Amino acid sequence: MKVNSLVFVLVSILILGSCKEKNKNESDGVAQDSPEFTNDLINETSPYLLQHAHNPVEWKPWSDAAFKKAADENKLVVLSVGYSTCHWCHVMEEESFEDAEVAKLMNDKFVSIKVDREERPDLDMVYQTALQLVNGTGGWPMNAIIMPDGSPVFLGTYHEKEEWKNILLKFSTEYEENAKKMKEYARMLADGVQEVYAEPAKQKANAITPDKIENGIATWSTMWDLEWGGNTGQQKFILPANLTMLLDYAVLQQNTASKNHVLHTLDKVINGGIYDHIDGGFFRYSTDNSWKVPHFEKMLYDNAQLVSLLSKAYKLTGKKEYKNKVAETLAFLKSEMRNEDGGYFSAMDADTNGEEGVYYVWKTAELKSLLTDDFTMFAKYFNIEDGQVWEDENFVLNNTVSKNDILKDFNVSEEQLDEKMAHWKSTLYQARQKREKPTKDYKILTSWNALLVDGLLEAYKAFGDDQYLREAIAVFNYLKQHNYANGELVHSYTKDSKQKEVFLEDYAFLAKSAFALFEVTLDTAYLDISKNLMNIAAEKYKSNSELYYYNVSSELVPRIINTSDGVVPSANAIMAQNYLRIGHLEYNTEFLKKAEVMGSLITSDFQNHAVSYGAWGTLLLAQAFPFYEVVVVGKDAKELINEIHKTFLVNSIVVGATAESDLSLFKDRFIEDDTYIYVCQDNTCKLPVKTVRDGFEQMKSFGYQGFR
Repeated sequence: MKVNSLVFVLVSILILGSCKEKNKNESDGVAQDSPEFTNDLINETSPYLLQHAHNPVEWKPWSDAAFKKAADENKLVVLSVGYSTCHWCHVMEEESFEDAEVAKLMNDKFVSIKVDREERPDLDMVYQTALQLVNGTGGWPMNAIIMPDGSPVFLGTYHEKEEWKNILLKFSTEYEENAKKMKEYARMLADGVQEVYAEPAKQKANAITPDKIENGIATWSTMWDLEWGGNTGQQKFILPANLTMLLDYAVLQQNTASKNHVLHTLDKVINGGIYDHIDGGFFRYSTDNSWKVPHFEKMLYDNAQLVSLLSKAYKLTGKKEYKNKVAETLAFLKSEMRNEDGGYFSAMDADTNGEEGVYYVWKTAELKSLLTDDFTMFAKYFNIEDGQVWEDENFVLNNTVSKNDILKDFNVSEEQLDEKMAHWKSTLYQARQKREKPTKDYKILTSWNALLVDGLLEAYKAFGDDQYLREAIAVFNYLKQHNYANGELVHSYTKDSKQKEVFLEDYAFLAKSAFALFEVTLDTAYLDISKNLMNIAAEKYKSNSELYYYNVSSELVPRIINTSDGVVPSANAIMAQNYLRIGHLEYNTEFLKKAEVMGSLITSDFQNHAVSYGAWGTLLLAQAFPFYEVVVVGKDAKELINEIHKTFLVNSIVVGATAESDLSLFKDRFIEDDTYIYVCQDNTCKLPVKTVRDGFEQMKSFGYQGFR
């Protein structure tokens, strides 16, 4: 993607400070007894917008009226995008947006708009793309100066007060003296952004073949960190969608290197500081290359996807540590991130009263006081020693010592060590509960909660614990009642919320979780919901290509076709996966063809940059290699399906019915007082069998290698 060089030079010169992706978070800071200032954000329901409702800056929410005001008054617009748990957003607020001098400059010369990126991912996507085009990187806060028509003339991230004042003065002066030229520059940059989002629709179909998948993974493997897991780099994100796809590939093709990389990564992650060893749950990313010191922010989407991945890894390995981390993570989510009605919050802050990680870290003296005689063993296990201090004499719990070494060095049994670990965690948990907790962003996001439904269902399939299935159903029911009330889906829900926006990811992810609930419960009501959501999405977001728009356009917001994964899987990829699964269930050739064409448009992207296309890789595996339909029909269908789900199966759907059904895979297969398993592949079915073992043998006879 190329942008006009004149625009690039202009905007690059005008960026006065470095714009690195700095993410942290801070406390809510909304409530004040007698606020001196109140702006239009006071009428919003987003926690992030409410945090800024008492700034002296006359913030407005994104609206046509705000841009009309800018046009009528012939002013530029300051657009500031962030989220409630973003540390550097709050630093800039304290330094600039709460400063009377800066506020006067912004109020006199600009119309200022605040956006919560979690409420409006479409807006964030558009302006982050522009920022990356001119600066090569992005991040939050994202602060832009834009024309009254929405096209940007300046894009940056965090700026110190004097820097920000200089930017404001420079652009307001330039606009007063040379508005015409500024409009020309802004239009060229806006065209560049539009070209980025038009590009996927122009891509040509390529045959989906095993060698292209293997080439993509081979290229990606050059980035693998063989010592610490994950990808090489100074900061590390876990990227569950990629690791899930890679684990599928490893099992499907019996590829040892891929399997070892995924499991090695998971082992390093669950023992590192990026995992909260006391409360449970995963932090957003690691600030170093060894998973030791995290960015202390917990996001629902990370934890939901990791629950799913660890559950699958447990089915493959039987490793009890994976099971423990799933249980601890789900317990954390239920305790700290769930509202009383069953919806899950979007995020938990990294900071408490402006101090990073203070809720999570420990000083030696406190640990010695709490653990007494066990301190020496604990310190050895969790690296509480010289050279491991994070900052201010604080330690982040992380483990790089093997259990066997601890058993040997301290002459204890594994059972004794496990008992001590449980005691340590309980003791520190109780101590931590006395600390002031970080605040939470209480928005209930449809797509992120749908990911949690998927994670809970994977945990149920792996461990057979009914509480996970009950919670998955409860979360789904919450979304139906609040986020999907009266058949109108919304992206974000809070009490008294005014938000009506909804995006492709909400429909795609919720349709996927509805289908997954159908697979587990056999209740066709979930299947009906899944198909209804798919039909609405297909119409609402259709484009001139076989791919879908992410959003509904408006005069100020262009239509976006986005195909790569971000912190959550690609919505287009999940749409294609849904088409494939429903297509196999119903022998719907139109859906299967749709999935195939969508995949073929992304094949080259996966081959060249698999690290950004994990969700597509999952689809491509199902299209390049044999796909299996495992069908259980009869009175004992649920019991047999539960047994099947305990095994890691790739490239398959497992569906069932306990009564007569007209669905294609069940039709004419129900026999009173008996239960049969049917295994089919490529429109060919084996003779029905009665045991799971025999069903798996039939998969082997079709050529399935995943049981080795």
